[in-house]
Amino acid sequence: MDSQTKQLLQHLRDHKCIQPMTALRHLGIYRLAARIKDLRDEGHEIITDRVGQKRIAEYTLIKEKTPSVN
Repeated sequence: MDSQTKQLLQHLRDHKCIQPMTALRHLGIYRLAARIKDLRDEGHEIITDRVGQKRIAEYTLIKEKTPSVN
């Protein structure tokens, strides 16, 4: 997991959701959808909603991947 993806996951843990402008301003993430895909590929459950008049994407962490026990 790269540093942007780690920062994004921590933000979602703390705030539950994020929009593209927040990701850009606070985390320096320009391609938020790509980082969300990375997290989904790792097993995190994240939903996408369209909010506001301009229908901006908002991503919400529903459930984190549970660590496997060996």
